[in-house]
Amino acid sequence: MKWYARSGAFTATVTAAALVLAGCAGEGAPSAGGKAELNIATLTSAQSLDPADALGGNLPYFQAVYDTLIKRAPDGSLRPMLATRWSYDKARTSLSLTLRKGVKFSDGAAFDAEAVKANLQHFKKGGGGGAKYLNTLESVEVTDASHVTLRLSAPEPALLFYLSDGAGLMASPAKLDGDSLRTTPIGTGPYTLDKDKTAVGNRYVYERRADYWADELPFKTLTISVFDNETALVNGLRTGQIDSATLQDPNQQTAVDSGAALRTTEYTFDFQGLLLFDRAGKHTPALREAKVRRAINHALDRSTMLKQIRRGQGKATAQVFGPHTEAYDKDLDSAYRHDPAKARKLLAEAGYAKGFELELPRISAIVSDALASSIKADLGAVGIKVSWDELDGASAVRKIYRDRAYSAMVMNMGQSDTDWVTAQELVTPGTFNMFGSTDATVKRLLGRMQSGSASRSASAARELNRHLVEEGWFAPFYRMTFLLVSGDGVKAVPQAGMGVPSIYNYTPAGT
Repeated sequence: MKWYARSGAFTATVTAAALVLAGCAGEGAPSAGGKAELNIATLTSAQSLDPADALGGNLPYFQAVYDTLIKRAPDGSLRPMLATRWSYDKARTSLSLTLRKGVKFSDGAAFDAEAVKANLQHFKKGGGGGAKYLNTLESVEVTDASHVTLRLSAPEPALLFYLSDGAGLMASPAKLDGDSLRTTPIGTGPYTLDKDKTAVGNRYVYERRADYWADELPFKTLTISVFDNETALVNGLRTGQIDSATLQDPNQQTAVDSGAALRTTEYTFDFQGLLLFDRAGKHTPALREAKVRRAINHALDRSTMLKQIRRGQGKATAQVFGPHTEAYDKDLDSAYRHDPAKARKLLAEAGYAKGFELELPRISAIVSDALASSIKADLGAVGIKVSWDELDGASAVRKIYRDRAYSAMVMNMGQSDTDWVTAQELVTPGTFNMFGSTDATVKRLLGRMQSGSASRSASAARELNRHLVEEGWFAPFYRMTFLLVSGDGVKAVPQAGMGVPSIYNYTPAGT
């Protein structure tokens, strides 16, 4: 099973470890002839359907029963949903929302400003992987039933994005206390969960609501089936047992391309690479030196890795910001050419002419035998002796994230189209900057990104990206090409900011 992450990276990771991101709302296609059921398949399960636990690749499980305050279109643009209008004050520390009237939760309770306040507080305090996205939310002020204001301690450039994601999911306020939402979700969304047909961790079945406030989605029944490998996904697509799935493995992408009557769409979402956590040298003193981190980048033969491991399905890169961000700089993709001699020279200049040892965690879902061998050989060729600590799902989360036992880790990371989302996940202290690394330049540029004008923020993002690459904060390998596959009866469209499509992105073919 593949692990991948984006906004909501941590929950996607935990799930995988345990098991192996202006128009009208509700503008889904109207009912039409054709398939009455939609069966989509995924490698990511949802062990809880409480909105506080919603993140990244498991968002479709939640979208089926919970609407968001703001809707994110396939191209990433933001549109009204439960909030019909929104505006910031001049300082961008107050966000005012106008809410849709006449909407009810599936238990009959009314959706209103008090419900918004309760849900935002629940998400922030719920302990889920996305809770930090509301760190700047100080209070929620209710003006009346259809107007609410979010007061922030500082500008939050990605707040509207988060309100179109897990933080914006709205559940019935009466169900927020306790843990009933984990198995019995109650929202305003287009479907309700059929618990009799659902097997948590395996198969989730949703039935369309007859009293949904917006245009009904085109499929009467939505089923999300969980698979543990992509070979099974391809077999399910070929036999028609499933209607759509996203494939990451290049071998399976090649296999499905030869299948008849299947629609395929390529898109890029993740990068794969080494996240160098220990920039202060707590476990591995050598990583304190920028020259050592640069040496690691020069030691990696990205082109060969891409060709042999990904069958060329992707693009070599040395930057963590994606192509659709303001920060992206095409030249930075090739900032570190494969140059073992230069890597050895940098190591010698940093005082590590004889190299050093680097222990890395290995979860087979992320690091294949071929990838493990490639990394070990490339780094070993310049004197960096890599040893792999084999972890199972039960120990991975504890040792990596709680014990912080490793200096670096190979990870698949989603690349958001929003610069601040990437900065929050990878640069500010948190899950993927677990030792809280920073420097004066990073602090200055993050401040400009957060509080500056749009042009000033974009300029700071570009400068930050270049600084991170030059300082060797990370060692990305490549951006991976995904393949969205659907049967001939279903049309599926990729979703910006997510590794899988939103549930709104599926329609019967020909409509």
